[in-house]
Amino acid sequence: MSAALPDEDQVRDALRNVDDPEVGMNIVDLGLVYAIDFDDTGVRIDITMTTAACPMADMICEQARRAAEAVVPRGLPVEVRLVWDPPWTPDKMSGFAREHFGWSF
Repeated sequence: MSAALPDEDQVRDALRNVDDPEVGMNIVDLGLVYAIDFDDTGVRIDITMTTAACPMADMICEQARRAAEAVVPRGLPVEVRLVWDPPWTPDKMSGFAREHFGWSF
């Protein structure tokens, strides 16, 4: 592969551009991004939703894939996997998100 792979922080920063439109916050600060793994065969991102009934899941997954593709070498496959284990809970949110919503833990 000729282009350098980004590091996890670069992919995570790209994912900060993806908002959950129902709450108006990015998926990273909401704690929806569970894992970012990559090697020279592709990028795998595990994300969850705040609820299994989220009507925006497909749209958010597609936006996450596009955001990651923008920072990885062209042609490197990006797979976004929707996972439910462990279930999302508000304690997965960043301090910024908890403060924004007025929640403290």
